[in-house]
Amino acid sequence: MLSGKTIILGITGGIAAYKGAALCSKLVQAGAKVHVIMTESAAKFITPLTLQTLSRNPVHTDTFDERDPSVVSHIHLADHADLIIVAPATAGTIAKLAGGHADDMLSTTLLAATCPIVIAPAMNVHMYEHPAVVSNMELLAARGAMFIEPGTGQLACGYVAKGRLAEPEDIANAVQSWFASSKLLAGKRVLVTAGGTVERLDPVRYLTNDSSGKMGFAIAEAAQLMGAEVTVVAGRTSAPPPAGIRLLRVESAQQMLEAVMAEYETLDIVVKAAAVADYRPVAASSSKLKKNGERLVLELERTTDILEQLGKRKKRQVLVGFAAETEQVAFYAMDKLRRKHCDLIVANDVGQAGAGFNHDTNIVQIYGEEGLIEALPLMSKREIGSRLLTLAAERLPQAGESGEYA
Repeated sequence: MLSGKTIILGITGGIAAYKGAALCSKLVQAGAKVHVIMTESAAKFITPLTLQTLSRNPVHTDTFDERDPSVVSHIHLADHADLIIVAPATAGTIAKLAGGHADDMLSTTLLAATCPIVIAPAMNVHMYEHPAVVSNMELLAARGAMFIEPGTGQLACGYVAKGRLAEPEDIANAVQSWFASSKLLAGKRVLVTAGGTVERLDPVRYLTNDSSGKMGFAIAEAAQLMGAEVTVVAGRTSAPPPAGIRLLRVESAQQMLEAVMAEYETLDIVVKAAAVADYRPVAASSSKLKKNGERLVLELERTTDILEQLGKRKKRQVLVGFAAETEQVAFYAMDKLRRKHCDLIVANDVGQAGAGFNHDTNIVQIYGEEGLIEALPLMSKREIGSRLLTLAAERLPQAGESGEYA
């Protein structure tokens, strides 16, 4: 899986820096082209010459040591990397990355990177559990960084506790697994709906909801990382859409229905993460409504249920719906899955802290026709997206199967 891949290995100044040599060696043996960036502190624990010998590439330690006048080194490295691994990642480096600081070769490269980043922390247990460190890691996870948790064992400070760097074999295996998943949806077409719809009352007023689009965009980004051709149909959103993804902007539930139906026949997976209005005004005014009396009565009518329509017309597509609930989550999720002929339903209690609208994290339960498949604890929405799409990929029809709903 690593053959031909370009990986940047960032080594920072902790005693676990010596494990960076073993990790570098394993990545090279697996076929990766490894470029090592060491902080000044890391070079006090292990020499750059060691990593140069193992990687068979020059080791970068100084932002201003520009060896090739035709490129800017940290930009060139960031542009060509398929993955960046920071191992060990000290509390200081994690804080720099969270805060967007760029004062050495590693931090400037990380700030310029658009590829996925894997962080393997290593530090004293009290440092690892400090609220500032926990907050920084949560922030990075919400931005899409992936973490390999430290192990529990003898620490250099004498404690026997959590904080030691994961073993090089485990980090290398995690990287292999990530690249394997990046091909899981190769050649597949995935459509994700995101955000909230807007139902106009007049040219300046409308009915909508609190959806930010973060969940839908996170799923789309995960699908892209898995190799899929991704289309997002987005209504009103407050979060920025992922780069490099085909984006179709709509406003109303009807417009979203039309946009999704126009694509449906050619799709493999559809994830309906948008919060679509259930009702719309019977008549929208062409001019601004004026105040007239103490009360205003609005007459609303049902919008077309997009998920239901997709379920009725489903052939080989894997259909994933969402259920945002405040009570009896399992009951309503399974009811929705059966009524609308979904393959999967992602349900969550939007009243839980860290879940629901406008958060970078979520807490969900994923249901299939067999019932609860997986309950995911508080985690970043992109991590949830990756797990959801892995489950959806497992339900794709195999060669020779029509997958048509009867």
